[in-house]
Amino acid sequence: MKPVRTCVGCRARAEKSSLLRVVAQNSLLVVDDGAVMPGRGAYLHATIHCFQNAVKRRAFGRALRTDRQLDISELETRLNATVNN
Repeated sequence: MKPVRTCVGCRARAEKSSLLRVVAQNSLLVVDDGAVMPGRGAYLHATIHCFQNAVKRRAFGRALRTDRQLDISELETRLNATVNN
């Protein structure tokens, strides 16, 4: 059985391999493509819709258990680039 995770944006369960893992490094939210970075990770479908839902719900801070304001610009830029290509 393949590992299953929950998207922080839409709260739907999906196979871990179909989701992006994001981690907080200092105050920057970065994608962990290899799923090898240390620390807590949050999982997200690679869609703008799920990203916007997660931001609106403040889900990244809760999932990563941080009180800091997270810089989401790098993740947003990456998701926008995949949509436009």
